[in-house]
Amino acid sequence: MSETSEAGAVREEATAESGARSWLWNKDLAAVPQEKRTWGTYNYTALWVAMSVNIPTYMLASGMIAGGMNWKQAIFTVFLGNLLVLIPMLLNAHAGARYGIPFPVFARASFGVLGANVPAILRALVACGWFGIQTWIGGQAINAMMIALVPAWADYQLGVWLCFGLFWLLNVAVILRGIHTIRFLQGISAPFLLLIGLALLGWAWTQAGGFGPMLSTPSKFQTFGEFFSFFIPSLTAVVGFWATVALNIPDFTRYARSQRAQVMGQALGLPATMTFYSFIGVAVTSATVIIFGEALWDPVVVLSKLGHPLAVLVAMAALLIATLNVNVAANIVSPANDFSNLYPRRISFKMGGLITCVLGLVMQPWKLLESHGTYIFGWLVGYSSLLGPIAGVMIADYFVIRKKIIAVEDLYRRDGFYEFTRGTNWRAIAALGAGIGVALVGLVVPALRPLYDYAWFVGFGVAFLVYLALMRGAEGQRTPSS
Repeated sequence: MSETSEAGAVREEATAESGARSWLWNKDLAAVPQEKRTWGTYNYTALWVAMSVNIPTYMLASGMIAGGMNWKQAIFTVFLGNLLVLIPMLLNAHAGARYGIPFPVFARASFGVLGANVPAILRALVACGWFGIQTWIGGQAINAMMIALVPAWADYQLGVWLCFGLFWLLNVAVILRGIHTIRFLQGISAPFLLLIGLALLGWAWTQAGGFGPMLSTPSKFQTFGEFFSFFIPSLTAVVGFWATVALNIPDFTRYARSQRAQVMGQALGLPATMTFYSFIGVAVTSATVIIFGEALWDPVVVLSKLGHPLAVLVAMAALLIATLNVNVAANIVSPANDFSNLYPRRISFKMGGLITCVLGLVMQPWKLLESHGTYIFGWLVGYSSLLGPIAGVMIADYFVIRKKIIAVEDLYRRDGFYEFTRGTNWRAIAALGAGIGVALVGLVVPALRPLYDYAWFVGFGVAFLVYLALMRGAEGQRTPSS
């Protein structure tokens, strides 16, 4: 072992010992030691393939078709949005890979050891909503499988609710097995899910008579102004779609072998897979107009109409695997850690995951999926106004204020460098509030509606600038012991 490696091991051991004595520490929030950082480029590529190949991705693109875009406009919007969200994704991922810390602990550097609970809970509540959505979709897939096997099941009024409960219990089982189950699921399912996507596209191509008829639906927008007014909130929705993981990506990159592994894996996995699967959603939704006489934006409904029971069973099984993968990876890992951050000594990762499951039910996901408008412009754009400002504060703090230098041991103790004022950095809270307030004002002042349509971008920019102004104004007043 080199001197550098020995020094790093000594620092990690010292951090673990000091953290273990603090109520701000538990084994799930602890910094991952170097020897346990085993995720390579393939793991991160597979992670994004598995998380991107899912029904909400399909609905995101198909909802744009239902809203009036043609296939080229919808695919361009998805591709551009994912390129944009990849930037904050990789910026926040850096700290996880460098220091081995999860998102709620990373947030302590900017918001304070107690103040970090504010962004952590905001992120957790959004994840609970997503967990509920994915679980509802999974339940619908199981219900469709039951109908294919036993047609009389369609007449059973409680059938969809029982299937919803069954899929909910399946997610709970994965939580109880722990974080390492995720790596196993991603590795075995990613290639399989891409093949299923190609098979679905091939089916639509055959039934509709080729890509010509499938992609012939013109845009409903007559002028550029009409298109632009729909494009902007749609682009914001695409960014908002992964604005969640753009915050908690350290929960995964803390296991990275190197910065290069996580950067390459994410750059290869996210934009390409999202665009590919969105194209499937666009093409198949367009094909349903020819095949069924109406645009069906919900793939569960499309697949339930395949006719042959065996085809329905295979298709729904694939959707279940995809939904389980993305639900655990994207919607359980982060809130489980976030809730654990509230009281690390009493709330473990598993307990935090169970809290997520319960709150996911309370948020009534069936209402969030009532229509493509509610899903895209209400849910996705709406919560992006909360997450954009958090990203703005954290990125400004890590790269501009701290120059990527963090005293990890102080993240796990009171009266350290990140104590600020009684555990909270009120400048970060003020910047967060400013970003959220400016983004949401468009909901109550019609003339300022563009601020809401650009919610993530507006919130990020305002919080970034306000935080820098407040922190630089405080320079010289803080010392590592303050």
